[in-house]
This record gives sequence, structure tokens and C-alpha cells, in this order.
Amino acid sequence: MKFVGIIPARYASTRFPGKPLAVLGGKTVIQRVYEQVEKSLDTAYVATDDERIYEHVESFGGKVVMTSPKHKSGTDRIEEACSKIGGDWDVVVNIQGDEPFIQQSQIATVCDCFSDPSTQIATLGKPFESMEAVKNPNSPKIVTDVNGFALYFSRSVIPFIRGYEEKDWLGRFPFLKHLGIYAYRADVLKEITRLPQSPLEIAESLEQLRWLQNGYRIRVGITNVETVGIDTPQDLERAEQYLQSHPMD
Repeated sequence: MKFVGIIPARYASTRFPGKPLAVLGGKTVIQRVYEQVEKSLDTAYVATDDERIYEHVESFGGKVVMTSPKHKSGTDRIEEACSKIGGDWDVVVNIQGDEPFIQQSQIATVCDCFSDPSTQIATLGKPFESMEAVKNPNSPKIVTDVNGFALYFSRSVIPFIRGYEEKDWLGRFPFLKHLGIYAYRADVLKEITRLPQSPLEIAESLEQLRWLQNGYRIRVGITNVETVGIDTPQDLERAEQYLQSHPMD
């Protein structure tokens, strides 16, 4: 199978404008993401709507494609980028542009999901390590069926463990954190970008619920590797500290 990685990167960000061009350990965030992805897949592209990001990616020798500034979601940007890139890709892997520590093992886990022909979309889950983290609404939770397909994603704590105190819940059920890497069969990507927003998606502000509510199946690969995403300048400071103890090329 042929896999292409696409990294959506916008300059405009409410919490951290210019985030892709922020410097982390001597390289920009977007360069670090690109280099991690390029090691793992047949090829990789950055998809952006900003000339500054476009020119920067070209300057370090990366592949980049310009996309519309009007997209409402990263998935829409991914689909436009694919149509411009062309090629006969079997699977498109969407890696967030603010995940400079994405690991090859995580990308491989998502790609391995497509060895099953019934997999239409794949993503990653990681076991939570504390109830405090489980209760964080900014860390969506996943529940899966017995075959590893997602039943639901939520910002709320799911499932509810009846008959036990909340402090004991983590020992009663393997709560699963959703990590925001996705992969789609190329034909499925075209289909899901044509779907209107669904009621569950609007309620939880989680795009993947649109796909579930329309009957698509999302396989969840399991990783034990944590990601260090960058949403704010404070996150960048923490990432600098993380980099000191986890050096990269």
C-alpha cells in the first residue's frame, strides 16, 4: 500500500499566532514535524494557506502545497492538498502541524490498521495515567468495541463506572485518550469532506463524530507513547524542556 503524509499548518491561531514558525531547539515546529513524518512514510507534504509557511518549508527542502484559507477543518485542507498533489495513494495520513515529537512507531501503528480491509479511517488511543487527566475536557476520550473500532469520542468522562468512587475508576476500566493523528483511505477522505456537520459534532466540537454519526468505521490503534502538542507559548516552553531530556536530530 502507498501512504502519503499531509501536515496541515495555518499561521493564524487564536492562542498562538505563527505557531508553525516558532523555534524549538534551533528548528521551527513545522520543520520538526515534517522531518519526523518524512522518516515514516513514502512521502510527506505540508498543506498551508500562508506564504510565510510555504516559503519556509521550501527553504529547508520540504514539500509543500498551498491551500485555500477558507477551510473550516483540517480534513478539508487535507482533501484539497491531495487533489493538488495527485498520485494514486491508498491511504492519506493526517499529522497535526503542532506535534513535533510524533514518533515513527505511532505513525506505523496507524498505518498498520489498514492491513484490515474493513478499516476506513484510523486514529490512535493511549491509556490514561491518572483520573485528573481523564477529567480534562481538552483530552477527548474514546470507547471502542471488541474489535477495536470506535464507538464514541467525548470530552466527558466515558464510561461512567457505577458502584465505585471516582478515585477508583482508573483501576476498574482502561480509559483511553484520543491522540489527534488520523489516516483515511483515499476514497473515504473524499466522501467525508462532503458531509455536513452533524449534531454530535456540533455538541462536542469533535469532527470525528460527524464520521461516526454517518456510519463510517474508525479503527483505533493503541500506543503507549505520549505526544507533546503545542497549542500555546507556554506549551512551547514545556516542549523546550522536554527536548532537553529527549534529544532529536
